[in-house]
Amino acid sequence: FSIIVFLYGGIPFLRMGRDELEDREPGMMALISLAIFVAFTYSMGSLFLSGSSSFFWELVTLIDVMLLGHWIEMRSVRKASGALEELKELMPDTAEKITENGTDEVRVSELEEGDKVLVRPGDSIPVDGKVYDGESSVDESMVTGESKPVDKSEGDEVIGGTVNNEGSLRIEVTATGDETALSGIMNLVEEAQKSESRSQKLADRAAGWLFYIALGSGLVTGVAWTLAVGFGLTVIERVVTVLVIACPHALGLAVPLVVAINTSMAAQNGILVRDRIAMEEARTIDTVVFDKTGTLTEGEQSVVDIKAVSQEDEVLGKMAAAESDSEHVIAEAIRNEAEDRGIDIPESSGFESISGKGVRAEVGGIEVHVGGPNMLEHLEVKKRFEDFVERSGRKGRTVVYLVEDGEVRGAVALADRIRDKSREAVKKLQNRGVEVAMLTGDSEDVAASVAEELNIDTHFAEVLPEDKDSKIQELQNQGKKVAMVGDGVNDAPALTRANVGIAIGSGTDVAVESADVILVKNNPKAVVKLLNLSDLNYRKMLQNLFWATGYNALAIPLAAGIAAPVGVMLSPAVGAGIMSLSTVIVAINAQLMRRKSINP
Repeated sequence: FSIIVFLYGGIPFLRMGRDELEDREPGMMALISLAIFVAFTYSMGSLFLSGSSSFFWELVTLIDVMLLGHWIEMRSVRKASGALEELKELMPDTAEKITENGTDEVRVSELEEGDKVLVRPGDSIPVDGKVYDGESSVDESMVTGESKPVDKSEGDEVIGGTVNNEGSLRIEVTATGDETALSGIMNLVEEAQKSESRSQKLADRAAGWLFYIALGSGLVTGVAWTLAVGFGLTVIERVVTVLVIACPHALGLAVPLVVAINTSMAAQNGILVRDRIAMEEARTIDTVVFDKTGTLTEGEQSVVDIKAVSQEDEVLGKMAAAESDSEHVIAEAIRNEAEDRGIDIPESSGFESISGKGVRAEVGGIEVHVGGPNMLEHLEVKKRFEDFVERSGRKGRTVVYLVEDGEVRGAVALADRIRDKSREAVKKLQNRGVEVAMLTGDSEDVAASVAEELNIDTHFAEVLPEDKDSKIQELQNQGKKVAMVGDGVNDAPALTRANVGIAIGSGTDVAVESADVILVKNNPKAVVKLLNLSDLNYRKMLQNLFWATGYNALAIPLAAGIAAPVGVMLSPAVGAGIMSLSTVIVAINAQLMRRKSINP
C-alpha cells in the first residue's frame, strides 16, 4: 500500500524536486523529495535486507500531509486569482443586435465595430461602445471601484461588463474582444500577478538558503545520533523529520498569495498595477505631484462665480440664450451652467459673432451683448463690478459680461473648475504626512489660485510638457520619494522619471505604457487608496514571511532531538503536520487582507 501511495503521491514531488535541482535552484520540492526518498529507500531496504521494523506508516502519513498542504496552497492561489474569472464572468455571452427588422440575439463574439446593440434595464453591457439613443445610469463599480451609478446619455461612452440600471440604451459598438477595456484590465491584472516583486525574490533566496540549512542540519543530526545510539531507524527518523520540518512550503506561498490577493483587490477598486515593484514602492512615497489640468481640475472651462444686478439665474439665462449658436468653449461653459441649474433658456434671434470681442443677439426682443473687456470698450459701456473683476483676476479667471440696453447687467467668472474629490484627496494625503505638489503649464496666477484653494504645499507654474520630468528630478534630488499623477500622454517623461508613475485612465483607456499604475477612474482619491493598499501589502508580506520562517527556528532543533533528554521527540508525521500548519496559517492570514478597508 505504501508503494502505491509513493508512486501516485510521491513521484510528482520527486519530479518537481528534480526540476529544481536541474535549474540549480533547490527549494521546498527538493527537500520534500529528499525526505520521502530517504524514508522509502530505508523502509524497502530494512524490509527486504534485514526484516527489521520499517518506516512505511510514517512515509504514507508524510506524503498524505504533504499532498494536503499542497492542495490547500493551490486552492488558496486559485481563490486569490479568482478576480480574473470574476472579470470574465461580467461579460455576457449574448447581445441584442439591432437590425432593420428589430433585434436579433447573437453571440457577443459575432459583434463587430459599428454594430448597434440594445441594452435593456438590468442587463450587462456586452461591449465597449457609445450611446446614440436613450438615457440611464450604469453601475461601473466592478471596473472603477466607485459604487455610485454614472448617468449615461447620447454621446457618452460605456464599458463592456458594466450593468445598465433603469433605462434602455442603444449603443454603437466601438471595441470588441481583446480590444475592450475589460480585456485590457484582465491582461494587466494577469501580468501584475505574474510579475516578481522584491519580496518574492527575497523569499525565493530564503527558500534556497533553507535547503542548504536543512541539508546541513540533517547531516549534523545523522552524525550526532549515529555516534550516540548507532545507525538505525532512530537516526533515519530524526534526519527525515528535520528535512520535513525545514520544507519551505509556507515560504513558497507567503508572497505569491499576498501578491494575487493584493492585485485583485486593486483591480476591484479601479487601480491597475502594471509593475509589482511599484506597489511595494508606493508605501515609501513622501511626495505626490499632480498634473493640474484634467487631474485636479475637470480640464474644461466652467462658470465658477456670478455677479448680477438682479437675479443670477436671469442673467445666466440671457447669456446662455445669446450664446446658443456659438461653438466657443466659453459659450459652452455658460450653456452647461444654465442647464445644470435647470434654467429655462429664452428664445434668441439675430445671432452675430463679433471677432475678438464677443457675441450679439436679440433675447426677448431686447438686444444683448456677451463678451469680455474688449466688448465693453467697443460699446463704450461703463465698467461695473470692479471688486468682482479684481478678485477674479487675482485668481486667474476669465470674466465675461452681459450688456443690456447699453448697461452692464451681470458678469460671470470662468475657470478650469476644481474637482470636489481633489480637495479631499489632498487633505487625506497630507494627513498621511505626504507632501502634495502641482505641475501646470498655466500662468503663475492660475497655479497659485488653485494651490491656495486646495492648500497644496508646492506648485510649479508655466512648465512645458518636456520640462515636467526635470521638476520631478528636482524633487528627487532633495531626497524625496516622488509619485507623479498625470494623463499619461504629455506627462509620459515625468511618469517615467517618478519613483511611481500613476496615469489617469478614462474608463476605456487602460493601457498607458509610461505608467506603473493606472487609475481607471479620474479620481484623485484613488491615489490615497493606492498608498493604503501598499501599506497593507507590505504588512501582510512581513507577517507571512515571519510565519513561514519563524517556526523553523523552533521546530528544526526539536526535530533534530534536542529535547530528547526530557522525552520530547517529534515523529516525521508530526513534523509534516507542523509544516502544513504553517502553510495553513499563511494562507488564512493572506485571505484576511480582503477584510481590510483601503478607502481613504
